Amino acid sequence: MNKSFSETYFNFEEINVETMQKAFFDTLYMTLISMIFVLVIGLLLGLLLYTTRRKEATYAKILYTVISLISNIFRSTPFMILMVLIIPFTKMIVGTMLGATAAIPALVLSAAPFYARLVEIAFREVDAGVLEAAEAMGANYWQVIWKVLIPESIPALISGLTVTSVSMIGYTAMAGAIGAGGLGGLAWQEGYQLGNLTVTLVATLIILVIVFIVQGLGDFFAKRTDKR
Repeated sequence: MNKSFSETYFNFEEINVETMQKAFFDTLYMTLISMIFVLVIGLLLGLLLYTTRRKEATYAKILYTVISLISNIFRSTPFMILMVLIIPFTKMIVGTMLGATAAIPALVLSAAPFYARLVEIAFREVDAGVLEAAEAMGANYWQVIWKVLIPESIPALISGLTVTSVSMIGYTAMAGAIGAGGLGGLAWQEGYQLGNLTVTLVATLIILVIVFIVQGLGDFFAKRTDKR
């Protein structure tokens, strides 16, 4: 007997609250831990891309090309394929290919190059005259970076981090389909595969709420730090 629309999507008695709660925290865990690594690696790579792009020396051009190529490879590879490709690497550093922790290497490798490009763009948008003025006043390389370049680009850096975080949440959902757990795994395994679409609906709604919160916070802090 076919189920009615309400029985298919709104049968909340089939929801296991503890399982849903665990999936929620697994998604937050994957997102937060991965974004910490993405923030650090992305900033360093973005700064390196920005610095080597500005220099005229041959070694700088070669270094920029190599970093740019590697970055493009990782950020262009579909996440599901990347996660499968690095299974041996994941097992080597994590010890398993299943669970929330096992998804973190693929999440970082996929998102860090993407954020690095956004960081490079943010740095390039800083007025060159401001940097030249700081250098003319005797500031060294690191003083220009920490006291001028980064402070001037903070709104753009926050916006880039927000975009990357939203993408990361989507990646965690895909990772769940191949054993990482989280809301994506719950929606796929208990929702789609077992025909319990109420689980899929609730998991999707929770993911959307997380995305809206992250986007709202990112927009708020980007606006607050914008001096214009």
